[in-house]
Amino acid sequence: MDELILNEHNKEEFPPAHTAEHLLNQLMVRQYGCERSRNAHIERKKSKITYQLANKPTRKEEKFIEDEMNRLIDEDMPVTYEFVDRDHIPEGVHIDRLPEDASETIRLVRIGDYDVCPCIGKHVRSTGQIGHFTLLGTNWDEEKRSFRIRFKIVQ
Repeated sequence: MDELILNEHNKEEFPPAHTAEHLLNQLMVRQYGCERSRNAHIERKKSKITYQLANKPTRKEEKFIEDEMNRLIDEDMPVTYEFVDRDHIPEGVHIDRLPEDASETIRLVRIGDYDVCPCIGKHVRSTGQIGHFTLLGTNWDEEKRSFRIRFKIVQ
């Protein structure tokens, strides 16, 4: 059976890091009440992702982020897909970042009961396939209130 192509995709993700990006986005939303990142560069060797936060996280909070990411990965949650039309988007799922020419049918990516969001990228089948999340460092921009996390996935 041919794979259904809903929208053109302009990049080739590294599925373990891309799936980790979904987990990290949801973790930051839950922990800090922020939005999912609008500025992420997810790569095989090293990734960086930025969040808008009210305050700079402490070193203890940074350690929690790393530890919680690895706990979530170790849960080996299934990564599944669901196709919905724009009139049947589940509550809490935002489609405001989709391109204007996105199709009427939207692919949602679910990670267990932890996260769901629209995405057309490649993912692993379960979080246990991601590997180990290593926090490489962070940067805080006081003026912009932006917190950048640099990480890599070690398999």
